[in-house]
Amino acid sequence: MNSGQTQRFVSRLTRSTLALILAGGRGSRLKQLTLWRAKPAVPFGGKFRIIDFPLSNCLNSGIRSIGVITQYKAHSLIQHIHRGWNFLRGEFGEFVELLPAQQRIETSWYQGTADAVYQNLDIIRLHNPDFVLILAGDHIYKMDYGPMIAEHVQHNADMTVGCIEVGLEQARAYGVMSVDADKRVMRFTEKPDEPEAIPGRPDVALASMGIYVFNTKFLFEQLIRDADDDISSHDFGKDIIPRVIRKHQVLAYPFRDPSTGQQAYWRDVGTVDAFWAANLELIGVTPELNLYDEKWPIWTYQEQLPPAKFVFDDDDRRGMAVDSMVSGGCIISGAAVHHSLLFSNVKVHSYAQVRDSVVLPNVQIGEGARLRRAVVDKGCHIPPGTVIGENAEEDARRFHLTPQGVVLVTPEMLGQELHHVR
Repeated sequence: MNSGQTQRFVSRLTRSTLALILAGGRGSRLKQLTLWRAKPAVPFGGKFRIIDFPLSNCLNSGIRSIGVITQYKAHSLIQHIHRGWNFLRGEFGEFVELLPAQQRIETSWYQGTADAVYQNLDIIRLHNPDFVLILAGDHIYKMDYGPMIAEHVQHNADMTVGCIEVGLEQARAYGVMSVDADKRVMRFTEKPDEPEAIPGRPDVALASMGIYVFNTKFLFEQLIRDADDDISSHDFGKDIIPRVIRKHQVLAYPFRDPSTGQQAYWRDVGTVDAFWAANLELIGVTPELNLYDEKWPIWTYQEQLPPAKFVFDDDDRRGMAVDSMVSGGCIISGAAVHHSLLFSNVKVHSYAQVRDSVVLPNVQIGEGARLRRAVVDKGCHIPPGTVIGENAEEDARRFHLTPQGVVLVTPEMLGQELHHVR
């Protein structure tokens, strides 16, 4: 098959695919960052939200039939999708549909990842896709799903699982699989205490990315069977995959960079430490994740904001940012920002210092404040003279201190209530 035929083959497959993004989880390991928002709604990369990455991957892959399954504290996620993802044309069969937990089939909320899809079976039937692509809504990566779907079809698979190689210690947080020479999945264990290593590589395991391609009819059969199982936890990793590999063709699809053949960029930003590190990676000279890639843009809702501004140029009061990313609407007023990422509308006042920090939107950093190795949540007002990141004992008393010494600061920790429930 020549390249033109291959492209047409893949485009036919992607047009026949419905993508379902599982975006209902809290992400409790992100601590207070998910106190008022679901994990996929957490801001990332200066102007995006985590959900923008799988959504953009779908669009760039030619998949324009997308459902977003929501549950936990979904208001900001729903608002973001309404504002930023309403440009698809319904008359062409393009859509991003929100699928909240609404007890369509059961009289309960979503009980697991498989149950979340099962409770929307009637909607999936109405769209009548040939394939269903199920995606986690809380990972950062750029991936063309077309070749994965094509490989699924070419190997006559019933189900295909996207996978990456991770360190053995890290693998305990994922579904771990073993495969044969033809990449058929032979064993699959969700979050094992002792992950199985890749043969010949004792420090590495093959982990699921939470990306699954199903033949639609096969998916329906498995979900209905699982729903009838009273002892199932109704989860793809814990229940569906271990059962289907016994009798059906389940294929592993290694996620690799097509230009180098090496494992591609993928980050699970599921902890505060991982979130902090993945954001600060972006400010490097040549980061693994290229946000400036015009061939694979990341789409999002973007406020109309003025450019970032840096004011005052005195020796002891110079507005400057070095080795940093600064988003629109920010004002660095006689303050110094080093190796940090500032989201939209951050105001840093005179004599303040910000170093090795991730500052989310609409934050005010008061005069003379000093921040180091911090994640500052949206809407915080850091009082003048506040010192964060220099005294671990004091930080742990007032804020959340991570195992790697990153300080998470939220409005509630500062006594600032943004969400009034009474």
